[in-house]
Amino acid sequence: MRFQALIAAALLCAAPAFAHQGVHIENPYARTSGGIGGTGGIFLEIMNHADTDDRLIGVASDVADRVEMHTSTESAGGVMSMAAVPEGFPVAALQSRDLKRGGDHIMLMGLHQKLKNGDVIHLTLTFEKAGEVKVDVPVDNARKPDAAAAPMADMPGMDHSTMEAPVN
Repeated sequence: MRFQALIAAALLCAAPAFAHQGVHIENPYARTSGGIGGTGGIFLEIMNHADTDDRLIGVASDVADRVEMHTSTESAGGVMSMAAVPEGFPVAALQSRDLKRGGDHIMLMGLHQKLKNGDVIHLTLTFEKAGEVKVDVPVDNARKPDAAAAPMADMPGMDHSTMEAPVN
């Protein structure tokens, strides 16, 4: 009986270590513009608790015609643009990767319905090593960007519905 209690205690102590293995998603939220046919962005933090590098290679949701990984860049002249990133986003071992406004993010194009504050988007992220990670993403159209994303804060008139992924 004493041996079983010792094993149980050892397993309880080890449980927190096992709880932090693999990829975890923190602070997800979405902002959308317009209703049916409109666009939206999803922002979140990817935490890679594994001791090997991983890569986000796919994104999917049933709320839009297209769901893609994108990045935002600013030209020397100060013009902001976005482009699809079909190769995905690397996430280094024991590091995190922010997908945020004004940088790397997930785009929703051709929304199937108007999404309002409090609605939840079911998102599937696919990683090379961790596989599929399902995330419920709340819509928060009132959330303000952090200071680093301020230049991209609200880009009125930007239409992503006609964007094409680059052909390699």
